[in-house]
Amino acid sequence: MTPRLRKFALTAHVTFSVGWLGAVVAYLALAIFGMNSQDVQLVRAVYLAMELIGWFVIVPLSIASLLTGIIQSLGTPWGLFRHYWVLAKLLLTIGGTIILVVHMKTVSHVANIAGETTFSLAGLDQQRIQLVIHPLGGLLVLLVATVLAVYKPWGKISWGRLIERIKALKSVRPQSYILLGFIVLFLLFIAWHLIGGRSPGS
Repeated sequence: MTPRLRKFALTAHVTFSVGWLGAVVAYLALAIFGMNSQDVQLVRAVYLAMELIGWFVIVPLSIASLLTGIIQSLGTPWGLFRHYWVLAKLLLTIGGTIILVVHMKTVSHVANIAGETTFSLAGLDQQRIQLVIHPLGGLLVLLVATVLAVYKPWGKISWGRLIERIKALKSVRPQSYILLGFIVLFLLFIAWHLIGGRSPGS
């Protein structure tokens, strides 16, 4: 990339990423209100708004952030598979986007119920809690990705050395175990959603 194009790509990526983070915070505020409120009309409006924000703001921003991040990585010396932090950030973004799309099916299900004239809060306790847990997890993923982008830890990837390190786990530092555990849990969370962890009717 030319310097001007590289700056444009970076600006676009930062804009979409910050927008994604801000939209998730607003979405989480609505979800917490919807979980705690007993006002049927307000809860109805909250869940209808959450579906609108989710499909038309958060999902497009997540996809745009992912695509601009890939373009920026491929067009700069950072590369897509040259540095640990870039690869970790890529995996987090892909996983977060997948979970988001799966989660939106539950949001649409609840929004459809909220749009009915006979809408009541009875029987929605599990879904209301789930609508809070998911954006909390998403917010954590985005914050971790932000930290990775700022601190750029671990240096360059040496695939030969990486295989050797996996074979010699005794030499791995404790913080590496924490990161590995987080990645494994995150992948299991994705698999749980894709295979059979969806709520009924979602």
